[in-house]
Amino acid sequence: MPQNASGRKVLYVTLGCAKNEVDTDRMRALLNAAGFGETLDVDDADIAIVNTCSFLASATEESLEATLELAEGRAEGVRELPIVMCGCVPSRYGDELPEQLPEVAAFVKAEDEDDIVSVVSVVLGVEASAQGGGSALRTVEGASAFVKISEGCDRFCTFCAIPYIRGRYYSRSAEEICSEVEALLAGGVREIVLIGQDTGIWGSDLKGDETLAKLLTRVAEVVRPYDGWVRVLYLQPEGMTDELIAAIRDTPEVLPYIDIPIQHCSERVLSAMNRSGDPQQLHDLFRRLREEIPGMVLRTTGMAGFPGETDEEADELYDFIEAEEFDYTSVFAYSQEDGTAAAEMEGQVDEDTKLERTQRLIDLVEELGFSATAKHVGERTRVIIDGVEEGEGGVELIGHAWFQAPDCDGAVHIQSGEAAVGDVITVDLVDSFCYEMVGKIVSEDEE
Repeated sequence: MPQNASGRKVLYVTLGCAKNEVDTDRMRALLNAAGFGETLDVDDADIAIVNTCSFLASATEESLEATLELAEGRAEGVRELPIVMCGCVPSRYGDELPEQLPEVAAFVKAEDEDDIVSVVSVVLGVEASAQGGGSALRTVEGASAFVKISEGCDRFCTFCAIPYIRGRYYSRSAEEICSEVEALLAGGVREIVLIGQDTGIWGSDLKGDETLAKLLTRVAEVVRPYDGWVRVLYLQPEGMTDELIAAIRDTPEVLPYIDIPIQHCSERVLSAMNRSGDPQQLHDLFRRLREEIPGMVLRTTGMAGFPGETDEEADELYDFIEAEEFDYTSVFAYSQEDGTAAAEMEGQVDEDTKLERTQRLIDLVEELGFSATAKHVGERTRVIIDGVEEGEGGVELIGHAWFQAPDCDGAVHIQSGEAAVGDVITVDLVDSFCYEMVGKIVSEDEE
């Protein structure tokens, strides 16, 4: 007879972006509800779940290496540790994997991850049944939580494999999203970060006149009683409608922080990427955002070395970023991804040139970003506490301010005072180093 799932412990390994963190969290919650436990120690685990990323070739490689490291550790250990590979790698290469990776006990594509309880039960030979379920089932313990408002993508940018991995775009319903947000806030979360591959077009596939602006208003209403924050990431330039700009400006819970990945500014390169726009249109957009939304903080993404990119076009991107002085910019070297249109294009840029152009941009955006961070010195602001660390000098509180997206923009370090994870405290920002800031807690008498 199969044994019960109770007492069986799962080790979770998550690779890639915040969207994968949400998926792992969902699987963890489903398994917890079915009676499985969790461990951070590989020696204490009965099974390992590796949630993989395959956005770039390097990410696929990292996912495979992490899986094989677990398999090697299992081979050297006393007992067997079955491995379940989930997410983007199985979605992209699923048919090829069983033969290539006999070390893995099961493969679960991204769209099948809600079946994780039955998969793990079969692998371990135990009885378990999914309980609870529901759209709001999450296990977030920190102060911030990512909430996916959509899945998939319809853009088919020529450099990107996401539509082939995650499928066509579809929006989650506002009711489902708000239910999840409510449960997270009730559990102690104080910042909701809305994410998706293309958040700006949320609702376009739903019945009625659903828009991201309307969703932000509804989520803000849920967040308001908790005195929380709402942040939205991954907005494409075309998604910045008049309605959305007004919603961000006029809704206090929604932070004036916008992440708009431009990838490039050259009209020819953008067209080759199957994207729209030109330098003037982008300059006009960012100027308008800064003019209409007080305190606007902007994050973007730039790509170096796209096929056919000339020295002049590389300079054009450099000059554009320098002129805009973004608060935060991520820079990537173009990666020739199997199955994408750009991989077959003529004029592939050699690796040395790509790396040179990438590093030049990185040097620029770090200079701009460090300067933007330093400009906040002297401000008094609210900070969400994300962690408490013990060090040689004593306890250090680590949090982030409204202008810092969790997990990517640096943090505020507070070296004296008391607070717990999830607390929102008032802090004077007294110093900065790179993207990090030093804060001093403001007493109630000083506020």
